[in-house]
Amino acid sequence: MKKKMTAAVLVALGLCSAGVALAADGPFMVRAHALYLDFHNGQASGLPLGGTTKIEAESRWIPEVDLNYFLTKNIATELVLTYPQNIDIKVGGATKGTIKALPPSLMLQYHFTDLGAIKPYVGAGVNYTIFTKRSNILGGAASVDRSSFGLAAQAGVDIALDKQWSFNLDVKYIQMDTDVKVGGAKVGKVNLNPTTFGIGLGYRF
Repeated sequence: MKKKMTAAVLVALGLCSAGVALAADGPFMVRAHALYLDFHNGQASGLPLGGTTKIEAESRWIPEVDLNYFLTKNIATELVLTYPQNIDIKVGGATKGTIKALPPSLMLQYHFTDLGAIKPYVGAGVNYTIFTKRSNILGGAASVDRSSFGLAAQAGVDIALDKQWSFNLDVKYIQMDTDVKVGGAKVGKVNLNPTTFGIGLGYRF
């Protein structure tokens, strides 16, 4: 009986220790970023808007929130969110309208956890960008068309400030493109393909 009671106490202590470890290193993390969205603006074909006139999206800073769930110590999922963003559109170098885009991404990550307070990670996933307010270019003469589905990749690092808070740096590359129409007819495709640079704070619980 004493042996059974001793074993039960040891099991209980082990469960309590595991609970404390889980509480200190919980499965959820939320990050808030200031994010620079740097569009590549490659053009698949020339647009008949005056010879070689090019349509471009203007790079800008946006807010971003990342929701993470750790499946294991090293593997996590991440949902990358922001609210619909106004993006200025340039034609031949001059701003000629604004479109709105909502670009959530879903990532699968691997976190390196054997470096103490410094925890680098890499990830890969998909992006789905919804373009709205699409016809406000050249007074409605030109528009972007459809939503964009593409691959995404990232690399970053969390630097622990204490058991829950961390400082984060993150870089992502996102495949993103959209058709361009003039008078309802497709005249080309813009490969936006942004690289994003994020700096922010994370909270794990």
